[in-house]
Amino acid sequence: MRLWDAATGDPLLTFEGHSDSVHSVAFSLDSKQIVSGSDDKTIRLWDAATGAMLQTFGGYLDWAVYTVAFSPDGKQVVSGSDNKIVRLWDAATGALLQTLEGHSDSVRSVAFSPDGKQVISGSDDKTIRLWDAATGAPLLTFEGHSYSVPSVAFSPNGKQIVSGSGDRTVRLWDAATGAPLQILEGHSSLPTSVAFSPDGKQVVSGSYDRTVRLWDAAIKAPLQTLEGHLGWVVRSVAFSPNGKQVVSGSDDETIVRLWDAATGALQQTLEGHSSHVTSVAFSPDGKLLPHLHVNNHWLAEGNTNLLWLPIDYRPTCEAEWGRAVILGHASGRISFLYIEKGSKFV
Repeated sequence: MRLWDAATGDPLLTFEGHSDSVHSVAFSLDSKQIVSGSDDKTIRLWDAATGAMLQTFGGYLDWAVYTVAFSPDGKQVVSGSDNKIVRLWDAATGALLQTLEGHSDSVRSVAFSPDGKQVISGSDDKTIRLWDAATGAPLLTFEGHSYSVPSVAFSPNGKQIVSGSGDRTVRLWDAATGAPLQILEGHSSLPTSVAFSPDGKQVVSGSYDRTVRLWDAAIKAPLQTLEGHLGWVVRSVAFSPNGKQVVSGSDDETIVRLWDAATGALQQTLEGHSSHVTSVAFSPDGKLLPHLHVNNHWLAEGNTNLLWLPIDYRPTCEAEWGRAVILGHASGRISFLYIEKGSKFV
């Protein structure tokens, strides 16, 4: 892991600990800590200000850690692994709090509920499981998908769950009872990204079938099919804060597209990337936020390349928060960079 001088681009500190590829990295909601999961079978917690390694969470024996996430209050970490187990950890001490067993195949996706009281997990065993975050008790098993479930999310009020699966469906579930509420069919390939609108009334999904689809979450009606990504995989979708717009990122010509959620009309085509777009987001005021990202071996902001990444520092995964970006590398190293507004490197 490396900390860089934003004025000169010089490396200031090197933080090393992982001994194999880093699969997943995430910031806490207050941006003060970073959690990472790796092929070296450990989870590591880092101080985002100093780069100091705070904790090493072990216990996966011979299994890679695929997915990690913080609780809303930043006090716990949840992880999923190839060993079929979900684990809850104390972020302050590194102590193992709960071992959640029940999946029969790799755990691909984990998330906390908005109130932090529950955990949801999606797995290659075709199921979704809901757990009590305080006791580790299994609460519900959601069955119905006929293929792996790589994407799950809670609704803003925590009352529903949305999932995307390789069976080409997006499904809505009652988080309290596990009852299936809706099956949203229309995609002809794997949904890669699913999300609720801010009011919870709509769902947006992006897919390998190169479309973005909007759905009415109450009556399962398809509202819009947003086409225009020119035959390329849609990697990421998100609603604007007011729910009136949708943004999508794709492999196609490295373009970000902005859509009217009510009519499906294409409003803006944002061009300038030189590699595929894997992450899109809105600012709190609803204006598209230029974000730090890796763009064809450059650390970039929006359309502007800021810092060339040497071959040893090109990432296998990345996460962004404000002016900071964290990169995970195949070597097991993590690089943490903070770029001040207006910084230029020559």
